[in-house]
Amino acid sequence: MKRKNPKSINLKKENLKKDILSGIVVALISIPISMGYAQIAGLSVEYGLYGSVFPVLVYALLTSSPQFVFGVDATPAALVGGTLVSLGVASGSPEAAALVPVITLVTACWLLLFYFMKAGRLVNYISQPVMGGFISGIGCTIILMQVPKLFGGNAGTGELFVLLYHIWQELSSFNVLSAVLGAGCIVILQVIRKKAPKIPMSVILMFLGAGLTAVCHLERYGVKLLPQVVSGLPEIVLPDLSLLLPDMGELLILTLTIALVIMAQTLLATSNYALKYNYKIDCNREVLAYAAGNAASALVGCCPVNGSVSRSGIADQYGCKSQLMSVIAGLTMILVLLFGTRFLKFLPVPVLTGIVISALMGILEFGIAKKAWKADKQEFAIFMAAFLGVLFFGTIYGVIIGVILSFLAVIFRAVVPPKAFLGIIPGHEGLHDLSRYKNAYPIKHTVIYRFSGNLFFANIGAFQEDIENALREDTGQVIVDARGIGSIDITAAERLVILKRNLKEKGVGFYLTEHADVVNDQLRAFGAGSLIEEGAVRRTVSLALRAAGVEKPYPLEGISQEEEYRYVEANERLAEFEWAFGEGAWERMEALAAEIAEKLVHSGDYSLENIVSSEKNASWGRVGLFDEDELLNRMELYFARLEEMDASEIREIEKRLEQRRRIVEEKVKELSPEALELLRYQRKKAEERLKEKKPEYYKRYLESKYKLEAKNSPETKNSPDLKYKNEK
Repeated sequence: MKRKNPKSINLKKENLKKDILSGIVVALISIPISMGYAQIAGLSVEYGLYGSVFPVLVYALLTSSPQFVFGVDATPAALVGGTLVSLGVASGSPEAAALVPVITLVTACWLLLFYFMKAGRLVNYISQPVMGGFISGIGCTIILMQVPKLFGGNAGTGELFVLLYHIWQELSSFNVLSAVLGAGCIVILQVIRKKAPKIPMSVILMFLGAGLTAVCHLERYGVKLLPQVVSGLPEIVLPDLSLLLPDMGELLILTLTIALVIMAQTLLATSNYALKYNYKIDCNREVLAYAAGNAASALVGCCPVNGSVSRSGIADQYGCKSQLMSVIAGLTMILVLLFGTRFLKFLPVPVLTGIVISALMGILEFGIAKKAWKADKQEFAIFMAAFLGVLFFGTIYGVIIGVILSFLAVIFRAVVPPKAFLGIIPGHEGLHDLSRYKNAYPIKHTVIYRFSGNLFFANIGAFQEDIENALREDTGQVIVDARGIGSIDITAAERLVILKRNLKEKGVGFYLTEHADVVNDQLRAFGAGSLIEEGAVRRTVSLALRAAGVEKPYPLEGISQEEEYRYVEANERLAEFEWAFGEGAWERMEALAAEIAEKLVHSGDYSLENIVSSEKNASWGRVGLFDEDELLNRMELYFARLEEMDASEIREIEKRLEQRRRIVEEKVKELSPEALELLRYQRKKAEERLKEKKPEYYKRYLESKYKLEAKNSPETKNSPDLKYKNEK
């Protein structure tokens, strides 16, 4: 289906109510959040409200995203706040109020330059672990800065150890009521976020806090309140660019970093919404919208602004479909500035801090770290490096560390690409990874090596070492499946010639196959044309085998001709399990058996028809006949382990499963005279391979099998042999 490219406002009559409601909710939620972030950036709280009016309206008119929220947010605010500390500018001082809009304007200029450079595409080169670690580090740093304000202290600045020491010092001003209010807000917001995310709990808590102050005078009990917010719209003032001069180098680097973060973070998040709702965004137009929004923010004296993931999520929950939401949010904030600022002085600081910390917890990306830990330890290391870099050394160094590690990871993947030694599964076409497929066997006297990456100076040594380590006394030929090699360099070309010569001296043939024809051109250009002239370069693996004197049917190691014949009717579906799940294929088959068995137990219907229906409607779908035999066996073993089932139910299930197994055997027998024999043979081979490759699963298999035998054979239940096995 073609993805649509919406206009920036994208008004539709049927969406008006949801868009208007979303805008009002976003504006109300932005009040405490933007005020808190303004303080983090070193400004007084009203600037957070100013940054939630004109920048938001400008962005709404220019963006190509119909639903993303723009405004004062955590990361740019933290970057600015950290810079003020490094420059020795006091937070909330007149110097900070003058310098911050200058930083914002220069950030807007960088973004405008990115627009002319069409740099939006660069976001594709920033890895998710780097961005996730960076944002999480920023979030944790800001949370640590704000923690003292939860219990009546003052916010801290600096990196991890400085912040922890500051929290320890501020404990001397600990106020119990403040701590209860702040911690209570965080707990309530986290619970409501999970249980009822559509409830604007931040707004409710803000009004409750103001109400408590009005009624109970919380300030009398040592609870700090927000200062008076001046009512009225902000003045438009051009920032004083001469303030750049004393620290121009540092400020240019800082503003470049902020611009990159705004572009990367907001574009990535906006792209996720575009994919989710099947529309396109114009990346370059988005960068222009960011530049214009930040220019508007500078003119009202506010800090840099960017997309808000948390508030966009709230708008999405309320069904927002157009940027009318942003227009309504901006207009609502204007009404607050004109008529609603008096009540803000009743807002307790711990409540505001709790709302801000809860919002910051929403931007932490530890889910990325969890996925990376399971899938790729390198990606996890990159995430943690960026995260810890920000915590220990500050924001800019965290980014630098993460980016450097990303480039190192790219280099490492190029140097160590996927590679494998290949063999044949009897009865199947093609070559298969010997380490992945248990039914794959190597061709006798032959090493077939697959290298899935370009061959160059940094990895040719490992390439040569892998091949030399795989040689045995009876090896007659080495064949490289080079379909993943798209190019080589001069070093690799020279080493290939040397490798061939060394192998020839040992009586071993060498062949390079399956590669793109451009590699042959490179071999000739780099002086390795002898490989082509001497027949070491062949178009396919099969042609290389033929050139080496190995004809079909290929003789295989570790399997007799009789055994090989039995595999002609081999289990294709099991091969698919191994292809999909690798070493986890056995566990996945067991999980499928458990899934089907649990469906049967839940339904209480153990009829043959329901067994077949449950198999058909399982998450993997129907399996082949050979796999179904194995699946039925595992289902039977699963039921044998269920202590809570009645004995009569177990007997009924076993009876039905045995009926189904006989039907499967009859169908297999119809395939060919040898098929049924093959099925029984495969049962035996599967058990042998399980014992060899997965001894822990084999032990569990035997325990269930002996238990099953005891149930099916009452006369042997008390035999000494079986009793001993069950005890084991």
